[in-house]
Amino acid sequence: MSQADLAAKRGRLPPEVNRVLYIRNLPFKITSEEMYDIFGKYGAIRQIRVGDKPDTRGTAFVVYEDIYDAKNAVDHLSGFNVCGRYLIVLYYQAARMEKRIDNDKKRRELEELKAKFNVSGEEGGES
Repeated sequence: MSQADLAAKRGRLPPEVNRVLYIRNLPFKITSEEMYDIFGKYGAIRQIRVGDKPDTRGTAFVVYEDIYDAKNAVDHLSGFNVCGRYLIVLYYQAARMEKRIDNDKKRRELEELKAKFNVSGEEGGES
């Protein structure tokens, strides 16, 4: 069976489906090996990146070789319990992540300006 025949048999996928998954709510102590054990059951994995910085702990990116394996993993692992935590498994969306990074940058710039001009973030005047 050719790739085209396989794709036709499996059906058309929604546009948000891709090979890269964004995982949230992971236990902070999870290892890459444990990630490969959990996610490798659903297909060949190209890469796993586990967050190790304070603002990325508990998150990871999992990249599958095949888009259908990624879809299968999302279908089966969303809500999966790992060490008492329920996984949130999403398709990576570059535009959404860039927007989040941009919002974080704007928030930091605003905080720097508030500190520079000694302005509090409270609304309203004095009573």
